[in-house]
Amino acid sequence: TDLRNALLQTLEVRRGIECEAGMVAAKKRTAQDLVLIEEKLNEMERVHLEKGTSGPEDLAFHLAIYDASHNPLFRQLLEQMRETFWQFWQPPSERQDFARRSFPFHRTLFNAIAARDPEAAREETLKILAVVEEDIKEMSQ
Repeated sequence: TDLRNALLQTLEVRRGIECEAGMVAAKKRTAQDLVLIEEKLNEMERVHLEKGTSGPEDLAFHLAIYDASHNPLFRQLLEQMRETFWQFWQPPSERQDFARRSFPFHRTLFNAIAARDPEAAREETLKILAVVEEDIKEMSQ
């Protein structure tokens, strides 16, 4: 479908920027950034275990990572792209589990940033986005 193709195109562009944001955050994050990212992660995990979904909390976690890059363009670009993403496709209730399999990789992404390991941050980001891509491809079937 057109929607599916538009989402996959958005994801192609997001992939490059999200990976770079994670890598830069791993290099430039401060101790305070790390505290904030972990707070958002803990909240995301709490809501996820309670409700099985964590859309707003998931976004807050990723925004905290973009902010930890200390480059405002990451947040501007990715917020814009995510908005387009969700505008295009408000998942119906049966898609509450969208990208749920990416859940454990958020903790490992945090660990990579904490360890100041850009390459690991990139790998964990790619794992998250691979799940998103699989779910988009499935949704139109």
